[in-house]
Amino acid sequence: MNKETGPLPFDKENIPRHIAFVMDGNGRWAQKRGLPRTAGHSAGSESFHKAAEILAELGVEHMTVYAFSTENWKRPLEEVSAIMGLLEKYLRRSIRELVENNIQLDFWGDLSPLSPKLRKLIDQTDELSKQCTGMQVHVCLNYGGRDEILRAARALAQDCLEGRLSPEDIGEKELEGRMYCHDVPPPDLLVRPGGEMRISNFLLWECAYSEFYFTDTLWPDFGREEIYKAIAEFQKRNRRYGGLSR
Repeated sequence: MNKETGPLPFDKENIPRHIAFVMDGNGRWAQKRGLPRTAGHSAGSESFHKAAEILAELGVEHMTVYAFSTENWKRPLEEVSAIMGLLEKYLRRSIRELVENNIQLDFWGDLSPLSPKLRKLIDQTDELSKQCTGMQVHVCLNYGGRDEILRAARALAQDCLEGRLSPEDIGEKELEGRMYCHDVPPPDLLVRPGGEMRISNFLLWECAYSEFYFTDTLWPDFGREEIYKAIAEFQKRNRRYGGLSR
């Protein structure tokens, strides 16, 4: 159901095809309220769900979120366990709602360290998503941009060793075809709430020509108004891709 009210502050005909989010600020949001950091991650999970609904309403084709990085294992065990528990809870919920909302959900990253129960839920979600034809949501889980490129390079090296490919035949298409992002257009817009102004090893290959939008708003507070602001700012940009202005 379309929940937009009033005129939009941007051109509905010039919506980014792909928007990526670094979901930052959950812990600080909780600390400001005297709550445990895990409460912030729970609130952030709800923001993720709402953001997906809003982007689907607007006709965005792809949404990619940084859920858990390869470096996040360094956090306290209690926090890591809480994040994994929230993911399990979200997947159980999404399995019921995927078909209803026609949203496809898949996962980018090394899933091997996850619990068997969580991997089974991910497999079930992947299978259910095959029925859906709407917006694609890519959840980066145990993901790192450098790790993604490294894995693709290793795959290319193995192909060369086994005679399936020659080094001189390797181009961007061949490398990208061995990455999680294959067949997905690069993000037009990368949004980072939380006040930090870096991409933290997120989509390093994919964001070569993305527009960046940074805001001090913490992720649990990042709702419809903030999404509209980000899209409106995106539409002010002059995307030249290394060329000259028109």
